[in-house]
Amino acid sequence: MTPKQSSFISACVSAGLTSPVSRTELVEVAKTLGSNYAPAWIVKDASRKSGRGLFDLPELTGDNLPAAPAPRPAAPAKQVAPVVSAPIPATVNMVAGPSIAAMDGTEACIPARQKTFVEWGNFSDIDTIVKSGMFCTTYVTGLSGNGKTTMVEQVCAKNNRAWVRVNITKQTNEDDLVGGFRLINGETVWVDGPVTVAAKTGAVLCLDEVDLGGALMMCLQPVLEGKPFYLKKIRQWVTPAAGFTIFATANTKGKGSDDGRFAHTNVQNEAFLDRFAITMEQDYPSVAIEKKILTKVFKSLSIDDAAFVSHLVKWADITRKAFNEGAIAEVISTRRLETIAKSYAMFGDKKKSMGYALARFDAETKDAFMDLYEKIDADIRDDSDDEFTTCIRVNLGCTFEQKDEVKSKGAKWDGTARTWYITGDAYRKDSASWSKYAPTAVLENSVDCPF
Repeated sequence: MTPKQSSFISACVSAGLTSPVSRTELVEVAKTLGSNYAPAWIVKDASRKSGRGLFDLPELTGDNLPAAPAPRPAAPAKQVAPVVSAPIPATVNMVAGPSIAAMDGTEACIPARQKTFVEWGNFSDIDTIVKSGMFCTTYVTGLSGNGKTTMVEQVCAKNNRAWVRVNITKQTNEDDLVGGFRLINGETVWVDGPVTVAAKTGAVLCLDEVDLGGALMMCLQPVLEGKPFYLKKIRQWVTPAAGFTIFATANTKGKGSDDGRFAHTNVQNEAFLDRFAITMEQDYPSVAIEKKILTKVFKSLSIDDAAFVSHLVKWADITRKAFNEGAIAEVISTRRLETIAKSYAMFGDKKKSMGYALARFDAETKDAFMDLYEKIDADIRDDSDDEFTTCIRVNLGCTFEQKDEVKSKGAKWDGTARTWYITGDAYRKDSASWSKYAPTAVLENSVDCPF
C-alpha cells in the first residue's frame, strides 16, 4: 500500500468509518485530504464492490490497519465547508439495508367528504364493493364531467377508507406504478410506487383515465388478479393487505375514440381489460338529481337563485338528448354547470359566466348553446334585440313525432308554409315550454299567413 493510500485509510479510521463504506463517505474523507473525488484505487476495483454504491475496505479492521506514514511537512489547512444533509420529507420513512434503502411513502389518504356531493347512479354498488373488503376490480366508464372519479372518492370518504389516485398517461410505466430507485441525499433508494403503497396498506386504488395508458401498464397484470406480485428490481414479494381493491375510470371502454372526442385514448390489451371483473356505465345524472347537485353548489357559494338552477339543468338536459340523437357534437356536462355557478358567484353576471364556460367550444357551437339557453331563460336575453318580443307569429320546427304534442298545446298547421305555428303572444306567455320545438320568429304578416 502506498503512503498516499495509507493516509487515506487512516483518515477513514479517524472519521469513524467501518466497512463497507459508501461513495459519499469516501468523497467526504477525500475532501479532508484536499481532493473532491473518491479514490480510484477503491471505486475502480471491482473486487471491492459490495453493493450499489458501497465498497469493501478490509483495511479498516484492526488487524489490517496500515502503519502510520512517515511524517511529512504539513500543508496549509484547507477550509472545507460543512456538509449538511438534505432533509428527508416528513411523509417518507426510510429503512436502510446493506446495499439499498427502501422507502415506504404515505400516498394513501382518507379523502374529505364533499358537502355538495349527492349519492346517485352507481354510488350504492361502489359502496357495496368497498364495504365488502373483497378484492374486486371495477372499470367505470362514461362521458367526461359526470363524476366517475368523484363517486369513488366519496365512497371512500363515507367509509373512512384510504385511497390512492393515480392519473394515467401514455408515458405511465412500471417505475411510476410499482416503484423504482431514486437518488436521495446522495444514496440510491428504492421508493414504493402508488400501486405498491395501496397494496401494502389495503387502500382503494383508483387508476384515473386508465384508457390513456398503453403497453407499459401491462406490469399490472398480476396486481389486477389480487395475488402477491414480485418487485423484481429489489427481489421482493408484495402480498396485498386485506381491503385492497382497484377501480379504473375512463371515458371509453378501452377501445379508443373513433370520433376524436377523447384524443390519445388507446385500444387496450384485451387480457388487461378482461381482468376487470365488473364494468359500470355511468351516464349524466337525471334532471332531478342534477338539480339537487347544483342547488348544493349554489348554496355552498352563497347564491340564492333557484330559477337559474332550473334553467341550467333543463338546458343541459336538452343538449344531452340532442347529443344522443346525433343532432349536435358537443354536450354540457355536470362539471361545466358547476363552473358556471362558480363564475356567477364571482362576477354576478349570468351571461358573462356562461360565456366563459362556453368559450372552449367553436364559435358556431358556442352561439348555438347560448341561443338555446336564451330561449329557456328570458331574463338573460337582450330584449331590445330579441325578435321574439315583437313577433306576431312563431313557426315551430318540431319533428313528426312531436306533431301531436304541439297540437295538443294549441299549435296550428299552416298547410301553405307546411309548418306548425303559434301566435307570438302564445309563445311569450310560455317561452320555456315552446323553446324545445326549434321556434322561429315571424315579424311581419304576409298574404300566405293563415291568420
